[in-house]
Amino acid sequence: MKEKIISQGAEAIISLNNDNIIKQRIKKSYRLPEIDGKLRKLRTRSEARILKKLQKIIPVPKLIKIDEADKELVIEHIKGEKLSEYLEEIGYKKICKMITENISKMHDLDIIHGDLTTSNMIYKNNKVYLIDFGLSFHSKKIEDKAVDLHLLKQALESKHYIIAEECFNIIIKNYKAKDHEKIIEQLKKVESRGRYKERY
Repeated sequence: MKEKIISQGAEAIISLNNDNIIKQRIKKSYRLPEIDGKLRKLRTRSEARILKKLQKIIPVPKLIKIDEADKELVIEHIKGEKLSEYLEEIGYKKICKMITENISKMHDLDIIHGDLTTSNMIYKNNKVYLIDFGLSFHSKKIEDKAVDLHLLKQALESKHYIIAEECFNIIIKNYKAKDHEKIIEQLKKVESRGRYKERY
């Protein structure tokens, strides 16, 4: 099968080749080449480490290969239903509980996804896979975990507005990461800051 580009974002080109995803970090012309190369290498390495760590704990694509020279990852292609398109159709109450279980375990490892949207979640074989850890990082901060949840709430309101409130209520009710009470309390502060910005 010929390599085929399936998406291109600000950070990476995603291609499909023989049932594998190839993710190559894009050069940034506004950065000095030496700094750009180091940054892309570090971020490629960081994403690979996070995937390796998570694949023992929650459903994520398997890391097949890392090429630090080309700033490239080869990752298992998860063939399933992207939740951004199918959440309303496949028992969203049960799915939301699965999503929350994944996030709780991820946050317990002090891993922040950084782009928690239903576009980065795939349903396959009665499991919800989290994908695309390009913006992920390690953090013990309550604030960072609260912001991760806040981004998910915004994504639900944007893409699934009819069921968004019910979905997020299920997520908050079932979120059981360490310090979950503090994280949920911080989430309220993050949301109030957002509302304040919208007013001015």
